[in-house]
Amino acid sequence: MSTALPLIAVTMGDGAGIGPEVVVAALLDDAVLTQCRPVVIGDAQRLREAARILGLDCEIAAVEHPRDAEFTPGRVNVVDLGLLPADLPWGKLSPVAGDAAYMYIKRAAELAVAGDVHAICTAPLNKEALHAAGHIYPGHTELLAHLTGTEEVSMMLSTEKVKVIHVTTHIGLIDAVNRIEPGLVERTVRRGHEAMVRAGVPNPVIGVCGINPHAGENGLFGYGEEEEKIVPALEKLRAEGVDARGPLPADTAFFLASRGDYDLIVAMYHDQGHGPVKVLGIEAGVNLTVGLPVIRTSVDHGTAFDIAGTGVAEAGSMVEALRQAAEMATAPVAPVA
Repeated sequence: MSTALPLIAVTMGDGAGIGPEVVVAALLDDAVLTQCRPVVIGDAQRLREAARILGLDCEIAAVEHPRDAEFTPGRVNVVDLGLLPADLPWGKLSPVAGDAAYMYIKRAAELAVAGDVHAICTAPLNKEALHAAGHIYPGHTELLAHLTGTEEVSMMLSTEKVKVIHVTTHIGLIDAVNRIEPGLVERTVRRGHEAMVRAGVPNPVIGVCGINPHAGENGLFGYGEEEEKIVPALEKLRAEGVDARGPLPADTAFFLASRGDYDLIVAMYHDQGHGPVKVLGIEAGVNLTVGLPVIRTSVDHGTAFDIAGTGVAEAGSMVEALRQAAEMATAPVAPVA
C-alpha cells in the first residue's frame, strides 16, 4: 500500500457492541485499502473473536504505533491496548467496555495532537457504558474536543442526499435557543464551508435553517430570534463571499437539499438536523467532527447490542466513514514520520 495514502486511527468503540465486527469487515474491504492506511486502536483479541464470528480468514496483527503497521491484503493492524477480558459478553452494557472505549479515543486523540495520524474514524461507543465508567461526556464530539484541547467544534452528518452541520447538539432545546448567537452561527457556517471545500466542493451553496416554524415568518412565530441570532451572521458571511442562504424554514430547506439545491444545510439544534438525515440516508450515513486538529468521522449508528456478536451487522457505514476520513484528511497526504 502506498505510503502517500492518509494514515487513519480507527477506534474500536464499545467492545460489547457491533464495533469490532464492523471494523474488521470494513478494514478488509478492497475499496478501503485503495483509499487509506487504517490502523485500529483497540483490543486485538476482541477483533480476532469478531473475525471468527464473521467467518473471515485474516491476520489481526498487533503493532506498537501506527508507523509500525504493514499493509498487506488480509491483514488488520491494531495498536493493542489489551483492556477487555476474554469473557466479555456481547450485547450487554459493561463499565469495563465503556472505560476501554474511552481509552481507545484517548490514544487516538494523542496520536492526532502529535501529528502521527491524518484522521480519526470511530466505531460507536455506548454513552451509558461510558458514563458508568466515570467518563461523563455527551458523546464522541465533546469527548474529542476535550481530549484535544479544542475549544469549539461542530458535528456534521453526511449522507449521499444531504449534509448537515449543527450549531448546537447535545443540549436541551431551551438551552439550545439560548446558546445560539450570531458569532456561533458564523463560526459554524465557516467550519461547514471549509469542510465542503476540503471535500472537493469549491463554492458550496449553504442553506441555513431558522429556529422557529417557517423561520419565524416575519415575526408571526417566536420573538424575532432569526433576526437577532442568525441574520447578522449571514450578512457578514455573504459580504465575504460565502454563499449562505437563509434563514430558511427547516422543512423547505431539507426538501430542497434532498433534490440537490444545497450542498450543506446548517441546523440550529440536534433534532432539526438528525431527523431528516436519518430519514434520508442513515444506512450509509457518516458523522463528522470538524474543528479538531484532524478530521474525525464515524458511523451514524449505535452499538446495536441486540445484534452484537451475531455476525449480521452491516459494515457499509464504516466503509463510507473511512472513505470520507481519507477524502477530508486534515494533514497533507504524505508519509507520517
